[in-house]
Amino acid sequence: MEKDNASQAPISLAKPLRCIVKLGGAAITCKNELEKTNEENLKAVSIHLRQAMMSGDVVEMDWSKREGRSDVCVNVDDISDHSKLESSNFIVVHGAGSFGHFQASKSGVHKGGLDRPLVKAGFVATRISVTSLNLKVVRALAQAGIPSVGLSPFSSGWTMCQRNVASADINTVAKTIDSGFIPVLHGDAVLDHSQGSTILSGDVIIRHLAGHLKPEYVVFLTDVFGVYDRPPSEPGATLLKEIAVNGDGSWHVVNPAPKTKNGQVEITVAAHDTTGGMVTKISEAAAIAKLGIDVYIVKAATDHSLKALKGEVGQEIRDDWLGTAIRFARK
Repeated sequence: MEKDNASQAPISLAKPLRCIVKLGGAAITCKNELEKTNEENLKAVSIHLRQAMMSGDVVEMDWSKREGRSDVCVNVDDISDHSKLESSNFIVVHGAGSFGHFQASKSGVHKGGLDRPLVKAGFVATRISVTSLNLKVVRALAQAGIPSVGLSPFSSGWTMCQRNVASADINTVAKTIDSGFIPVLHGDAVLDHSQGSTILSGDVIIRHLAGHLKPEYVVFLTDVFGVYDRPPSEPGATLLKEIAVNGDGSWHVVNPAPKTKNGQVEITVAAHDTTGGMVTKISEAAAIAKLGIDVYIVKAATDHSLKALKGEVGQEIRDDWLGTAIRFARK
């Protein structure tokens, strides 16, 4: 059984991993409408990933039947004439948003108890929902010319024990990357060795992957510009542009300079969110930054997120860049 230990030796890739990207559920779905994707954002994010990570001709890779059409249009000869695709290695992990959270919270999958009919039914319902979103994300990326392959954690042997990753098939992720594909993982309902079942969040997946595969940087794409000192909907909310993480895992705000020595950051979590929302995101981002990997939390489908995806934020945070950089506090 593999312990969730980020300090374990990294798995070697044929070419270094440039980035792990988290597509936040609130950014790619309409979180208040059950199982509805934000098509505009998902398309924009896919195009940004293509621009940031790849070069060469855009090749249509979704050959499935489209809504409103009776046939599949693809010109194989035309694809054969395209120049070779050049791509950085990167991984996509997405949240569930309006997919899965409802089913999980109503049935209590995250609390375990697979011997109860409601929990077992909810486990199945949750996986149906989140895997349907995974297919939508993979198709959107493929339509943008990204050779994406969906990897569901449950099917790939990811399990949990007392809130820690107990086992995970990282080798399959590595082989997928070395074969020239972009793995697309997602938050999922998985087995738990201590309570039967639980929810494995996309943020936890990213932290585990980062510990083993050592990307240059990690980008969380969300529905807000970054981390605020209070819910961003409240008057006077201030964007925290840079957070420094200490060796013991604690963190403090660097930019803007805190007005008080013990300035508090207030975080809220939606009632139906079984993964911990922004609280989990900051905790996992801090754990990644502690490894010496820069983390950016930024609003999806904006020029600011495109800059983060390209790795162009820089060590000095410019006033015109809106986002949150979380970094290890180097002395």
